[in-house]
Amino acid sequence: MIGNNLKFLFKNLSFILLNSKLRRIKLVVTDVDGVLTDSGIYLDKEGEIIRKFNVKDGLGIKLLQEIGIKVAFLSGGSGKSIITRAKQLNVDHCMIEIKNKLDAIKNLQEELNIGKEHTLFIGDDLNDIPIKDEVCLIISPKDAVLPFKNVADYLLYSKGGEGAFRELVDMILKSKNIFKAITKGFNKTN
Repeated sequence: MIGNNLKFLFKNLSFILLNSKLRRIKLVVTDVDGVLTDSGIYLDKEGEIIRKFNVKDGLGIKLLQEIGIKVAFLSGGSGKSIITRAKQLNVDHCMIEIKNKLDAIKNLQEELNIGKEHTLFIGDDLNDIPIKDEVCLIISPKDAVLPFKNVADYLLYSKGGEGAFRELVDMILKSKNIFKAITKGFNKTN
């Protein structure tokens, strides 16, 4: 009985702490391959990389932008598809072919004058782990590699490219107590 009560208490404290941190977020930095995509890379007949992005994640990005939260893409990968998707979503900070993600995120925070206590990162692989000390929260899709999951502050229920980013957005909106108001706006009939 005491063990179950302690588990319940710990779970509730963890949720309260997570919500408190989500409420303060002003910058969401996301990896691309494995977060906004399913990690699959397709090649067209010219050898150009094609990626499949999830439209629900795209709307999630727009929702964050509407409430003043900055969104940035931070990828070690290359390809016009990342740049094109960033332009479609009006993502002002699209960093590709980044070898040192830690330095890139520090430079972005400095440029935007946003500290690590207001920065969240969502990633999925080994090259994303060094970012942990430079952000308030590090979030993992369900299908991230195990070493990344082990350092993540929260493990999402969704896989990369299958709505993981959108799941995170909904959590942020709920933490700020605006999720119902936003979804109500989409439920209006004309």
